Amino acid sequence: MPWNVPVVVIGGLGGDSHSVGLIVLRDALRACGYRVRDLGIQNRIGAFVGAARGADAVLVSCMDGHADHYLAGFTVPRRTEAGARRPVWYLGGNPALGEPDPSPFLAMGFDRVFMRFTPVAEVRRAIEADLGPRRIRPDRAGPAALSWNPDTFSDERLDTAAWEREREEVLRGWPTGADARDLEANARELAARPRLAELQRRASRPLVQPRSGVPLVEEQLAHFLAYRRAGADVLSFQIDSLTRNNDYAGAARAVAESARDLRPRLNGFPLVNHGAAAVRRIARSLDVPLQIRHSTRDPRLLAEIGYAGGVAAYEGGAICYNLPYYRDYPLPEAIRRWRYVDRLTGLYAERFGLVLDREFFGTLTATLVPPCLAIATGVLEALFAAQQGVRSVSLGYAEQGHRIQDVAAVRVLRDLAEEALAAAGHAGVRVGAVFHQYMAAFPDDPARAEELIFESAVTAGLSGATRILVKSPAEARDIPRVEDNVRAIELVRRGLAAAERSTVDERRVAEEAALIRAETVAILEAVAELGAGRLDRGVVEAFRAGVLDIPFSPSRHNRGEVRTARDLEGAVRFLDCGRLPFGREIRAFHGDAMHRRRVAEGLRGPSEDHLLIERDTTRIAEGRYDRWPLGGAAGASGRAATAGGC
Repeated sequence: MPWNVPVVVIGGLGGDSHSVGLIVLRDALRACGYRVRDLGIQNRIGAFVGAARGADAVLVSCMDGHADHYLAGFTVPRRTEAGARRPVWYLGGNPALGEPDPSPFLAMGFDRVFMRFTPVAEVRRAIEADLGPRRIRPDRAGPAALSWNPDTFSDERLDTAAWEREREEVLRGWPTGADARDLEANARELAARPRLAELQRRASRPLVQPRSGVPLVEEQLAHFLAYRRAGADVLSFQIDSLTRNNDYAGAARAVAESARDLRPRLNGFPLVNHGAAAVRRIARSLDVPLQIRHSTRDPRLLAEIGYAGGVAAYEGGAICYNLPYYRDYPLPEAIRRWRYVDRLTGLYAERFGLVLDREFFGTLTATLVPPCLAIATGVLEALFAAQQGVRSVSLGYAEQGHRIQDVAAVRVLRDLAEEALAAAGHAGVRVGAVFHQYMAAFPDDPARAEELIFESAVTAGLSGATRILVKSPAEARDIPRVEDNVRAIELVRRGLAAAERSTVDERRVAEEAALIRAETVAILEAVAELGAGRLDRGVVEAFRAGVLDIPFSPSRHNRGEVRTARDLEGAVRFLDCGRLPFGREIRAFHGDAMHRRRVAEGLRGPSEDHLLIERDTTRIAEGRYDRWPLGGAAGASGRAATAGGC
């Protein structure tokens, strides 16, 4: 490697799962000629120290606010090999909870600390200023090699005796597991609590569900009660990062520290540590269903304790809680663990008549995700669950911001899921559609943030979604407070009311739905062909072949060849379809849409596509749009309601 090609190390620290910003920054730096050593996400700090040898800059990202935990006792190395220049060390993302104070990290030896969202261009300028002028050339590094083994898979329902032996091991994972051992006692608790599957079956409008997760039990209950008073229909435990990585010992220490001085040391609720008794105390104080939302690597113990505590809904799956979150989590291992959860869920229905809901996080990486990929993965995970006896599934979709596309996507999602389940012999499974309000970087301007939340609720209402996951106007500035989430619930309820007076261009929705359906069916048929009758093998082989490929995924088990951007109206299209099984007509449609966008932006061709991606991933956060939704699709009633004080 020539001495004058600057080397930049980049990666995510600790249990943090955020990858979109890192991928955008990586691609931008490579396009500018830097040689990038991409460590991916979920590294210990020692990995950065090792990779720093011979590097010019080290960029450490931590978005979950726990950098102090991951960097405990760390000091940036001052010595290098003889004659080598010490690299410049950066820390960024969202390193700390609470007030942004860089001084503890500067004291560790970091040269620059970015405490909040920082545009890619600003990071580039900082690197250029620190490294000085150098002659550089583009890096043409290829994708990482893949290695999966699907030979141990079977699509049969898990043998009950084998499942029960596995259960003994699962419950020994942490002392609180013992409280979940008695399935009959758990079933009595669940039968006495409101259940999401039943509420969704009866609902005549989208159910309103905020997110909430704090370290202490009484504080969590206080939050839930405030949201219920504000009009929430469903409440969810948002699980902390340490629990998501099965670090129960670390979570226990953080709970103790949080209780000692009432300063939160966790970014969510450590449900495994608190145990079933604490969860029951919370559930018995509420008159609405509870759900667990997490992204835990090994989800089995969390599911056991949650169900034992009276929580009748559980989110996640082998695809949606793997490839968007983890660097190296083989699909066969994930499928095996989630089969356990699905069998547990199915057993409550078979033995006790309790229909519990399993939801799949169709949001995926949350950024520029084409509807067909969100829908295809959701349908596949719904089939996995139904094979194990699950009787109620909810498929998630993240709003992208173009109303026609979003409405069409939610409608196709529900219809196609019902068709696929019926075709596979699971016609009795209930299907819900979950609308996630915009999940990528939020606008910093409070008025724009409130407009987004209100108009997003209008879109959810027009789509016919079963449930809406609420975001807060404070998303861009800090961790939302109780009053921020209460305000969001009020905005969403007004938006849903406005949707009843609003309309959408049904002709255009039908056209978009036809495209989304054709793309999704092509993917599902290709997965079935690769599986030769086995769903698990089909999913594994589909990711190996690129038939399934999630944009911005940090996983080495995802090909990462698909690239996406917005068309001139703001709908998400494919810049590069990669190896997705699309015919010429679909590929030509996306090619034409992206060509028109390049011309409008004054770009010379696909070699500058990284600029489109960078602009689109930062566009909303930086406020570079006229109004929400994009493309001028807001209804007249929505504008009037927003102007009237929402």
